Amino acid sequence: MNSSYPVIVVWSLFSLLFGASVISPLAAQEASSNSSQAWEKYVESLPKDIHPDSGNRLPLVRREELNDDLKKVYDATTSNPNTVAGIRGPNGIRMRSPGLMRVRGRETAYLRYQSTISRRHVELAILLTARAFDAQFEWTLHELEGLEAGLEQEVIDVVKYNKPVTGLNEQDAALIQLGRETFGKTTVTSETFARALKAFGQETLVEIVALMGQSAATAVLLHTFDQQLPPGQEPLLPIP
Repeated sequence: MNSSYPVIVVWSLFSLLFGASVISPLAAQEASSNSSQAWEKYVESLPKDIHPDSGNRLPLVRREELNDDLKKVYDATTSNPNTVAGIRGPNGIRMRSPGLMRVRGRETAYLRYQSTISRRHVELAILLTARAFDAQFEWTLHELEGLEAGLEQEVIDVVKYNKPVTGLNEQDAALIQLGRETFGKTTVTSETFARALKAFGQETLVEIVALMGQSAATAVLLHTFDQQLPPGQEPLLPIP
């Protein structure tokens, strides 16, 4: 047997899960032993009902299992550079329900990439929701996305560690207060609502709240199917 075969298998697996740019065949050849050991260690660390390929309680969806319409959805998801987790995450879980995937995909595309919400505030709204639900997978991937979108670590840490909003700009402070009351209390006060409305206006505020609701649904999905972080990814949300 060709000695490079295990290397190519490891590289192909990582490429499938995280994109072809993660590791080159040459680098995989040089690090094959370490990669195999790291993968074995990761698999051993998982709860017994977790599928290693998907990192959750359902096996990773395979393209060959899908009909022609769903193959188009699959291809669009795996080739979309804006998709944070590809099919190894909530999209892979939702793909078990074809109708949900189609509807959800359109709504997600609008709220995250086409709405009046700035990319920076998209990520802040998602982080607020992830924090409220202690959603480790959602938080960790979106903290990294938030930094890339220009969200300062100082603002992220206010949410992460439940710090006061004093000193933040008005939009950030208003959004954080709104998120905390939306998820942490039975009602949003008139004062908090008025502050958020003044900061964002009617259209953007409606879209922000819809985005937080969508993110909450994602958090419930990830909790139920016990989605694990990718191999080697340190958790960024402190959860007791």
